[in-house]
Amino acid sequence: MTSILTNNGAMVALQTLKTVNNNLEETQNQISTGKEVGMAKDNSAVWAISKSMESDIQAYQAVGDALDFGEATVAVASSGMEQIVETLKEMRELVVAGVSENVDHDKIENDLAKKREQIDSIISSASFNGANLLDVSGATQLNVLGGLDPASDTIQVNHIDAATSISGIMGNTLDSSNATTILSEIENALTFAIDSAAQLGADSNRLTDQSSFVSKLTDSLKSGVSTMSDTNMEEASARLKALQTQQQLAVQSLTIANQAPSTLQQLFR
Repeated sequence: MTSILTNNGAMVALQTLKTVNNNLEETQNQISTGKEVGMAKDNSAVWAISKSMESDIQAYQAVGDALDFGEATVAVASSGMEQIVETLKEMRELVVAGVSENVDHDKIENDLAKKREQIDSIISSASFNGANLLDVSGATQLNVLGGLDPASDTIQVNHIDAATSISGIMGNTLDSSNATTILSEIENALTFAIDSAAQLGADSNRLTDQSSFVSKLTDSLKSGVSTMSDTNMEEASARLKALQTQQQLAVQSLTIANQAPSTLQQLFR
């Protein structure tokens, strides 16, 4: 039955066109923003999960920054301690020469004094961002956050008492009678310095490994968020073309439906 009051065909065509237009607008937004789920109304569950993961990503990026600072601090201390090892080796060589009586002990003592000053300078300058791992006059540990839980993910790097164990050696003036004693002091200091350098190397490796893990974890979280919320551009492109075709057909269908009542005029001619 054809009615001049109600055009059922036009109403169906109009609803179809509205649906197509809404889907087309949604697809165009997804393409332009690159986000399939950009707001809570798009998919509340996925949006909530992605926002939680994005918060974790930001937190892990901050952890990565803390680990970078920790690595740099340990690297400075490690370089300083390795230089101290080399300086102590040179001092041992000088003292070995000083065991003999027919050498210039004053010259050797002068060289040793300069190397002691060099060690003191290395210890005092081995600081990064206010932290000096070769000095225990302040804090005794460097706490580096390696994860999101400070209670269990904090990496502790011990400070080294280099001032007492290394720079405090050789309080006596060198001569042939005490050269052996001084040599023993230097060898003990050298052993301490080598062990300390090894400890710092191990701490550095641990921080590097943790930094690598955090970086990979952050990348995985980013990939997960992308999978959940980003637009699949290939699918969106195909869907856009299909919806544009549906829109054209819906407009033609509505036009035909709107013309249907006008055919009734022919019945009354």
